[in-house]
Amino acid sequence: MFCPKCKSEYRDGFYKCADCGVDLVAEIPPEPENEVGYVDLVEVYSTYQQSDIAFIKSVFDGEGITYFFEGESSIMLVAGGAYARLLVKAEEVQRAREILQELGFLE
Repeated sequence: MFCPKCKSEYRDGFYKCADCGVDLVAEIPPEPENEVGYVDLVEVYSTYQQSDIAFIKSVFDGEGITYFFEGESSIMLVAGGAYARLLVKAEEVQRAREILQELGFLE
C-alpha cells in the first residue's frame, strides 16, 4: 500500500498514512505528463497584419503546431509600429515554414 500524497510505502493491514492522514492506495498514481518545462522557440515569420496573425493561428491550431505570436497586440501593431513575431517549437520549424510557403507567406 502507498500514500498517494507523500509516496510512502506501507505493509498490508495499514489503511491511512501516518504522516498525511490520507487513505492508502494499492499503486502510486502516475505523474502527470503536462508539467511545465522549457520550450525552445524559433522565429519563422513576422507581420504587421492582424488578419495574417488570425489566419496563421487557425491553420497552425488545425495542424497541431505549437506557436506563440510575440507582440500581437493591436495597439503595438498600429500605434507602436511594431510587428508580431511568429515563434514555433524548434522541432516544428521545418513543418511550419512549409505551411507558410504553401500559404504564400514565405518564398
